[in-house]
Amino acid sequence: MIDNSLHIDSEPVARFWDKYIEVLSKQGVKESSQRWYVKRVEQYIQHFPDERLQSHSAEHVADYFTQMGRDGGLSDWQFRQLVGAIRILFCDFIKHDLCSAVDWKYWSEASKRLSPTHFTLAREAVNHVKDDKRDVDSSGEDIRLRFDDALTRLVADIRQRGYSISTEQSYGQWVVRFLAFSSPESLEEIASADVLAFLEHLVMKRNVSASTQSQALNAIQFFFKSVLERDVGELGDFARSKRPKRLPTVLAPQEVNALLDALDGVHYLMASLLYGTGMRLMECIRLRVQDIDFPYQQIHVRNAKGKKDRVVPLPRKLAQPLRDQLAKAETLHQEDLDNGFGEVFMPDALARKYPKASREWIWQYVFPSGRISVDPRSGKQRRHHLDESSLQKMIKRKAREIGITKRVTSHTLRHSFATHMLENGYDIRTVQELLGHADVSTTMIYTHVLNKGGHGVRSPLD
Repeated sequence: MIDNSLHIDSEPVARFWDKYIEVLSKQGVKESSQRWYVKRVEQYIQHFPDERLQSHSAEHVADYFTQMGRDGGLSDWQFRQLVGAIRILFCDFIKHDLCSAVDWKYWSEASKRLSPTHFTLAREAVNHVKDDKRDVDSSGEDIRLRFDDALTRLVADIRQRGYSISTEQSYGQWVVRFLAFSSPESLEEIASADVLAFLEHLVMKRNVSASTQSQALNAIQFFFKSVLERDVGELGDFARSKRPKRLPTVLAPQEVNALLDALDGVHYLMASLLYGTGMRLMECIRLRVQDIDFPYQQIHVRNAKGKKDRVVPLPRKLAQPLRDQLAKAETLHQEDLDNGFGEVFMPDALARKYPKASREWIWQYVFPSGRISVDPRSGKQRRHHLDESSLQKMIKRKAREIGITKRVTSHTLRHSFATHMLENGYDIRTVQELLGHADVSTTMIYTHVLNKGGHGVRSPLD
């Protein structure tokens, strides 16, 4: 194990570990994992050989996690295990004062490294969209091999038109599934009847939603026009999924306040930005330092949905928390540079135009991950933005904990922003611009929320 030179208070070393293992058991750590927790704590203690645990501060813990975050050999689950072991050491065993000052949730959940197939990286990291495991009557691998040239042309045309990576992936998956379903010997054999049969199969056998069936049809139509260079033809009257008319879930102002109060650290700041600006989740996650304009009290949202930029207000209440977040990110970036890292992801076009920009401060993410990730193509080690799933999970969890009985997601905060803006008297065109909607009819859904229920109709019972 370890020796007495590590200054673990005055207790015998063996007794120290016996007590720590007892606490691990009480915390539900499996016996098979306990030795690894002990090993993680040993490594932490050995990192500070001349300091007693009682003299440690939150900075000690954060510095250690930051350094371990640069270790490319640790998988995500190993890093979470490391964080859990240190948290139990200080919070449940020693009961140290530093426990409340460390953002354990950030290090445990928000330090997940981005996978090569993540939307931020996928277009730069892979040549083709990945096959959907739900491909009809085929794994899709045979289809990819047989029609590789056609699928390559499909991807090339999508990128030439500037469609998003999510559209590229979904269109590619739907075309592969359609080809697997129809099983043509050649592309020339594909007819309108095949398209009709596939669309009806999705409804009758797979029971898909109207939006899913519509997306499949759009993908196939695009494939016909861009690759086959002909129209789908007349499909006639085929079975369609009924599109339900749904209103967005909106939180009352007091519910928003309660939800934000339940969050802390970086999760609080990101959720507050979603509600305070109306940004989409990934627009917030992908913010870079140069996008924050404090003098003009605004945030520049770049390359948003539809390849459009827009400006949203920077809530005055969040100005100082944002400055604090940027200060932490800048310190982290400088330490990365000092340790031979410091690069951030740049799309190929920008990387070629500004070859040195990836190390510049203004291009760094406002919400950097706690982990260094390895680029799957070049092998370069970079610090990406936080994985969005951390905030999504935290918002859902906190909404349940405080007793909100609505279905709450990160997008609910955007819905609430739009509705509350209209309630406060802002005109719908202003809200449309802030949300980045191409058509005002999309924004009109929030007027329906205002005009129904308790706000617009008085019950006869009252």
